[in-house]
Amino acid sequence: MMMQQISRCYDDVVRTTVTLDPDTEKLLRNAVRERGTSFKAALNDAVRKGLAPPRPARARRFVQKTYAMGTNDHFPWDKALAMADAMEDEEIVRKLSVRK
Repeated sequence: MMMQQISRCYDDVVRTTVTLDPDTEKLLRNAVRERGTSFKAALNDAVRKGLAPPRPARARRFVQKTYAMGTNDHFPWDKALAMADAMEDEEIVRKLSVRK
């Protein structure tokens, strides 16, 4: 008859003594009571949440606000940048003439 031997790693279950501050223990005891879990589970969850890398914040979807400007069939939209440049030049000339 052949016997099968099952070996377990020595660190399969780790027991560690942890000294908690009174306020921390109170928080854990409250979590145990609220969640209905064991002290061990509450402590493990708290450590995981506290030491886990932060998740990136979910980006909110960007929505561009638009405004109706009416229609002007006579405005040369293909020359809008040139018109804006001319208006800016006029404003610069006006400001320079005021400083004289």
